[in-house]
Amino acid sequence: MGQIPLRALAHSRAGDKGSTVNIAVFPYEEKNYEVLVEQLTTDEVNRYLNGIAGSVERYLVPNIPAINFVLRDVEKGDVTTTLALDYHGKTLCYHLLEMPIKI
Repeated sequence: MGQIPLRALAHSRAGDKGSTVNIAVFPYEEKNYEVLVEQLTTDEVNRYLNGIAGSVERYLVPNIPAINFVLRDVEKGDVTTTLALDYHGKTLCYHLLEMPIKI
């Protein structure tokens, strides 16, 4: 069994409001949706993102297909009011796309 980065199977969109970040993941091919559902759990996503969120919620949207993550209480707070590392939603989105997926 090998690994590939998530970006090889999916693309993503993100946004943020204050300390809440939304990341939606869309597989390029519908056949890969179940693989992503299995591996992109709330625990695995939060672990991969180094636990920067107070909580991670996952919403499955199989008719699109998509997986929507809502990260609440993101460490360091609002990207417009902190001098810390940029936790902007788009930055986290790009980082998540590097997560290894088992194939």
